[in-house]
Amino acid sequence: MTTTTGTTPRTSGTGGTPQAGATGTTPPTTPGTGSRPRSATPALPTAGAHLAFRPLPAGDARITGGFWALRQDRNGRDAIRSGYERLDAAGNFRNLRIAAGDEQGEVVGPIFMDSDVTKWLEAVAWEYGRAPAQDLLDLQREVTALYARAQSADGYVDSVQQVRGNGERYVDLKWSHELYCAGHLYQAAVAQHRATGDTGLLDVATRNADHLVATFGPGDDHTQDVDGHPVVESGLVELYRETGNRAYLDLAHWFVEARGHGIIERAGGEPTYFSDRVPVREATTVEGHAVRAVYLAAGAVDVAIETGDAELLAASERQFADMQATKAFITGGLGARWDWEAFGDPYELPTDRGYAETCAAIGGVQWAWRLLLATGKPLYADAIERLLYNAFLPGVSLAGTEYFYVNPLQHRDGAHPDENRSPAHGRRGWFDCACCPPNIMRTFASLDGYLATVTDGGLQVHQYADADLGPVRVRTGYPHDGRVVVTVTQDGPLALGLRIPAWSDVTTVTGAAGEASPAPGTLHVVERTWTAGDTVELAFDTTPHRYVADPRIDAARGHVAIERGPLVYAVEQADQQGFTVDDLTVDPDADLTEERREDLLDGVVALRVPGSAPARHEQAAWPYRRLDRPGGATHPADATTGTATAGSTAATHPAAAATGLPAGAPVTAIAVPYYAWANRGSDPMRVWLPLVP
Repeated sequence: MTTTTGTTPRTSGTGGTPQAGATGTTPPTTPGTGSRPRSATPALPTAGAHLAFRPLPAGDARITGGFWALRQDRNGRDAIRSGYERLDAAGNFRNLRIAAGDEQGEVVGPIFMDSDVTKWLEAVAWEYGRAPAQDLLDLQREVTALYARAQSADGYVDSVQQVRGNGERYVDLKWSHELYCAGHLYQAAVAQHRATGDTGLLDVATRNADHLVATFGPGDDHTQDVDGHPVVESGLVELYRETGNRAYLDLAHWFVEARGHGIIERAGGEPTYFSDRVPVREATTVEGHAVRAVYLAAGAVDVAIETGDAELLAASERQFADMQATKAFITGGLGARWDWEAFGDPYELPTDRGYAETCAAIGGVQWAWRLLLATGKPLYADAIERLLYNAFLPGVSLAGTEYFYVNPLQHRDGAHPDENRSPAHGRRGWFDCACCPPNIMRTFASLDGYLATVTDGGLQVHQYADADLGPVRVRTGYPHDGRVVVTVTQDGPLALGLRIPAWSDVTTVTGAAGEASPAPGTLHVVERTWTAGDTVELAFDTTPHRYVADPRIDAARGHVAIERGPLVYAVEQADQQGFTVDDLTVDPDADLTEERREDLLDGVVALRVPGSAPARHEQAAWPYRRLDRPGGATHPADATTGTATAGSTAATHPAAAATGLPAGAPVTAIAVPYYAWANRGSDPMRVWLPLVP
């Protein structure tokens, strides 16, 4: 039996039941380097959580080859292992040694330096689970022991505040990031326990969480304050899931509900920036600092599915929908403004000054994943795919060891590299504010856990990659090739769900269960009794298409962007001959042709895009032209920009002549996937392409 659905009924639960066997007192284990890999489970709801889908059990999901395996291998082999040296050189470890009393001196860096360490520790743990190796275990245990030595007797730990604050705590929580650092500590501790069995960091985390439970929350005997940078909410929920300590879930719930009631404003903070203007369950959109907003949203969904709070979940769905409709770039990137790293107003999505921080894309994936688990709606898997390929992946070089903090959709000719985050520098090995590199590392290392889910009697494949996923094996050339072969590896009944991407206009499904043509944006379910070796083949339509933006997105009005399959494309100077990307205009009706290039950027499908461009740009004394000048179309162009001579495009193209636009000649531009730009230098690039006049 085959069915196709745009949603899946939610399974009910009683809430509050921890994972079987979860405990905060499990003795440390020392798995050998030959132990069975354990796939990442960064979000593992309890048995009683209110869900439509569940993550695959640990060890049941593993990327085995192809596009994502290459990037995971480089991340594990090079980025994570060199991350230790990066953190050491930046002073992160020395800060902890000073806090521990191992060294004397002044701490360095931003107030949240410890969070870079714990994100890296999370990456080490998931990477060990993916590819066990003794050197990873040694690094993990060395840094965990240092973290434990830095912890105060009552559980408090934040090395920069411990040294700079002279014993003061939580005096400026809107900026101090003390609970933000705690949240990343909890996530790393859970990863370490799940992937390696070690409890060293889990012990540090539970002592700290017990300290928070004793310090914050309702009642006159507790401090009623919230951190300016959310993430402690998700961290506490995950720690609850791992230990069964209900107090952690209750505190996370309180932190979520405390937002929007004036706490930060009374402390002198601007409430919009801190996502503190409107209570979470009443908010209709996301606003303020983009990373803070999406981390808070992910934490709210964690609380909702563990407590069965349908109203809170509905509010989160409403906010996500509005974000997608009015505040997301075509890449899925989030955050319009360099100023405060913030979401802008509705449809404020600039191309060359768009921020789209890499960490915001990661937070968007985490939020969408939790909504997918909660609701079973394929639109969240579609959003994850767009974010992974087009908003997260551009943040790291093909080599895996250089990073973009900011991901604009246009890079101009002559751009000058100024401050640390500027893309004009090209990708960088580290940053003064180094939140993105270890965040990228942990995301790559845990990527296996985002591919598929399970229900009673069912498996749902949401992201396509060469992978072993419980009872099925997937082989594909995705994202460049739309063909996917799914082989069932076990005898017996199974309801096999296959996401049909919203971008695939025509999809065919063939194999053991017959043939079907499911609609875009649905989950196609094939339910039958299988014999090991049975296959299902999907053929997705990867025809390239041009897209236009909503008219209110002023920066993209009169432009088109090109997508092929799940990939957004860009025109980069390195591939062009005889013209500069800044001067290109494109024909909206001409055919786009494909060329497979195994020799280019790790292998891509390049697109040939017909258009027009002058051989060179002529700088005028004043860069604006009147449309109503005397003589209309016959009035000569300004002498500083060249004249419309006989036979030129301006002379023969009525619109060009009428507007006085510079002359252009037919050209064929080459477009490549946006994620791969700036791997050959930081040259001019643009995603949104102006239309020929």
